[in-house]
Amino acid sequence: MEPGSMENLSIVYRSRDFLVVNKHWDVRIDSKTWRETLTLQKQLRHRFPELADPDTYYGFRFCHQLDFSTSGALCVALNRAAAGSAYKCFKERRVTKAYLALVRGHIQESRMTVSYAIGRNSTEGRAHTMCIEGTQGCENPKPSFTELVVLEHGLYASDPVSKVLLQPLTGRTHQLRVHCSALGHPIVGDLTYGQASGREDQPFRMMLHAFYLRIPTQAECVEARTPDPFVPTLDACWSPHTLVQPLDQLVQVLRTAPDPEPTEGGPGPCSPSVPLPGPGRRPPPPAKPPETEAQRASCLQWLSEWTLEPDN
Repeated sequence: MEPGSMENLSIVYRSRDFLVVNKHWDVRIDSKTWRETLTLQKQLRHRFPELADPDTYYGFRFCHQLDFSTSGALCVALNRAAAGSAYKCFKERRVTKAYLALVRGHIQESRMTVSYAIGRNSTEGRAHTMCIEGTQGCENPKPSFTELVVLEHGLYASDPVSKVLLQPLTGRTHQLRVHCSALGHPIVGDLTYGQASGREDQPFRMMLHAFYLRIPTQAECVEARTPDPFVPTLDACWSPHTLVQPLDQLVQVLRTAPDPEPTEGGPGPCSPSVPLPGPGRRPPPPAKPPETEAQRASCLQWLSEWTLEPDN
């Protein structure tokens, strides 16, 4: 995957109501700063000027977020009703997302559930970062769960590295990056949570990629799989030597797993979604206390910034 430009936006899914793009790394979704010459919003306006909606600030309704440094699948709703249907799926925790990453070190367990609670870091100079519960300056930590499956062991620029599939079961800010760092296996190229390794000047990007996305709206199931960017043919620094779990098998599990059905009194907007099934998966972590109404309201506010509910 080459660096982003105005001309090379890749579309991996398109229908009357939705687009799923393969976002480039180091590209913002949008920006209010005129100096930002390349954003996903500008790429979309350049490629699809006829699809821009004048009733929205940025012209497009982004159904969710990806960090500036993260590449991969990002869904765009093309009208108000479609945005509302996607919003409902996120609200009911029926969306399936899976990421690929290269992390420092060789992880010995083939599968694990990471369950560190995550809160905001109030330490001076770290105001825009997150941290795990128990860290000095950690404010309002919330239950957070990530499924991790090791795919390969190898070397990146001669350093030991593991390729992993990550499935976030909750949606905390920087969740995957914080959880990998807390395990002692920070994501390669993560300048915020991987600086302790002292080797993050080597990669040309942060090695985190949104690989798979499924949003089962009532009208259609939006499903997209993006190309794997972490292969030796695209990055000669990455040299895998041991296969632990074939990626295609895990993709098949994701694709054939039934979509979680919303139930009255069931999972709330920020409760864990269904984890990656399959033999060998560790038991889920102990149940956490339910989130407060204030926490749920905060989650809904985050969602509403990116999508609009349909008219009733």
